[in-house]
This record gives sequence, C-alpha cells and structure tokens, in this order.
Amino acid sequence: MAGIDDGGLNRLRGPQAGGGGYIRPLGPGQRGVGAVKPGSGAASATGSGKAGAAAAESFAAVLRRNMAEETRPASSGPVKFSAHALRRLEQAQIVFDAGRTARLNAAVDKAAGKGAKDSLILLDDLALVVNVRNRTVVTAVNGERMRDNVFTNIDSAVIT
Repeated sequence: MAGIDDGGLNRLRGPQAGGGGYIRPLGPGQRGVGAVKPGSGAASATGSGKAGAAAAESFAAVLRRNMAEETRPASSGPVKFSAHALRRLEQAQIVFDAGRTARLNAAVDKAAGKGAKDSLILLDDLALVVNVRNRTVVTAVNGERMRDNVFTNIDSAVIT
C-alpha cells in the first residue's frame, strides 16, 4: 500500500493474519472471525470464498422464490367468503344470487388482470374488500354502514 497514508492502521503484520495480509481494526458493530490462514478454505472478510458463495447462493434462492410468489397469478375459480364476511352479510340479510355472484367474480377477475392484491369492490349497495390472489372476500359493508367509513390496506377499487 505504498503511497497511501492510512495513519499506519493497515501496516501491521503478524501471526494473527496467518503470516501475511493486513490486520484492520474492526468498525462499530463488527465482530472478529478469529485467526484465518490464507488458503485454508475459510471465507475472507470480503465475503469471497466458499462460505461467501454459499451465502450469496442462498440469498439468490430466497430472492427468486419471493419474486416468484409476487408474480404468481391469482388463483382461478369462484370467489370465497371469510367467516367475518359471511357474518356481516348475514347481519345485513344480504343474499348473493347467481347474477350478483357472477358480477363479483368478473370484478375480481378484472382486478387480478390489473395486478391488484387487495381490492375494494363496490357492488350495488355493498362494499367488499377482497384478497384478489386468494379470491376471498375479507369483509363486507352494506350501504347503510358504508357512509363515513375508511377502507385501508387496499391497492385498487372496482366499481360495478
């Protein structure tokens, strides 16, 4: 490291460095790895070596898996209702006939086509929060209770 003035910090050599290399002071929050001899197969502090490559592969595998989950298409099939949504519909005495169910399925398909995850679907006098990927109605609010309500954790709205 000739020509670089580092205050003498990187000029120390000795047996702790395996007979070669530089000893560098640890920064805040860093932990030492003990004595590592060059050529021993152990990973260096820079992350290269066998252990560093395994960690990088592990990270890459996790990243690929998470990206696949994010881009996986929504499941197909009829829309399901959570227990909470069913209770809300029963309390309001709302029945889903074949026509209303078909319109709800079409609205969920439309939201899925746009990449929505959680959508507010306004259907007649109902507001339904739907997990689009699972095709599940999470909650339902009828027209009387819809006024002065705030819907959170949604990324889209479909008005039918």
